[in-house]
Amino acid sequence: MTSPSSRHAHVIGLGLIGSSVALALGEAGWHVTGTDLDTSIVEAALSASVVEGTERSDNDALVVIATPARLVAATANKVLRESSNASLIVTDVAGVKGAIASNISDPRFLAGHPMAGSELRGLAGARADLFQGCTWVLTPTAATKPETYGTLHGVLRELGANVVAVDAEDHDRLVAVASHVPHLLAGALMNEASRVAEQDTVLLQLAAGGFRDMTRVAAGDPGIWPDVLFENRVAISQSLESLEARLAALRTALNNDDHDAVANDLLSAASARRQLPGRALNSENLAYLRVAVSDQPGVLAAVTMAASEMLVNIYDIEIAHGIEGSSGTLLLAIDARQAEPFSHALVEMGFQVGHE
Repeated sequence: MTSPSSRHAHVIGLGLIGSSVALALGEAGWHVTGTDLDTSIVEAALSASVVEGTERSDNDALVVIATPARLVAATANKVLRESSNASLIVTDVAGVKGAIASNISDPRFLAGHPMAGSELRGLAGARADLFQGCTWVLTPTAATKPETYGTLHGVLRELGANVVAVDAEDHDRLVAVASHVPHLLAGALMNEASRVAEQDTVLLQLAAGGFRDMTRVAAGDPGIWPDVLFENRVAISQSLESLEARLAALRTALNNDDHDAVANDLLSAASARRQLPGRALNSENLAYLRVAVSDQPGVLAAVTMAASEMLVNIYDIEIAHGIEGSSGTLLLAIDARQAEPFSHALVEMGFQVGHE
């Protein structure tokens, strides 16, 4: 694993995720400073030892931007413009990536998104273990340096996250289905139940575990969601249209007394649900692959995205440079059970792959 040149980080935005990042980095041995537009939040973060101070230094190895999505690009470009530190890494935690990645060209920036959250809000809900076992998406581009990806990957693994690489546009399309639409559905279901409960108050007493599970995310901070939803409105609208068609088909099946259609729909959903990957993959039986790579733009992104498409979790990554500096080797630690098919896929892509 590539190590950062220092263990100093700065977090911009001290809400639930930003403060949790600060706490997690602190537990991992980092010195963390941070700021927020709300001075009362800054004071609370200092009082609770979430951050050690508020001043950003040019010696910081990492800057994490945890502002609303619409502010990330401007904030990141300002940080990068003001920093002369060539080894600095700037990342973000916004739930939408396409517009951000397309508006930041500095190779020191690598967009990210931790798939973690809580129904608790703000600094009061922050936890150092929030990212344990969560999926943390990184969206490398052709400009991403292997050292940048390798170092940030290692830092996030320190926080307990499982890191995957996805193209920024693909991220927004996929997260619409996996996160954004479910939040809208949870809110719609909760609002409908609340409407019915105005006349039949016993309804909420009948709410069973399934209802509570489906609506849990509706209790989250509503202030952060409109920003993300409007940034990703195209992908979300497309997903909602597909979902509306499914619901219409179910309504038709019920009206037509089509037992088979309803049963088959529930059967396929149950089967798909059981195939969801676990929160944390087994890391006890690892295989180590050596992937020869050239010093060309996009090579690292191709390898990491191939891993993500095959659901191969990279537990550790290291970059070994060649003597001449024109080529090198990616050292990847992955689940041994996935080593053969992943190696074959990389060979098919034109890479040379060896095993340790």
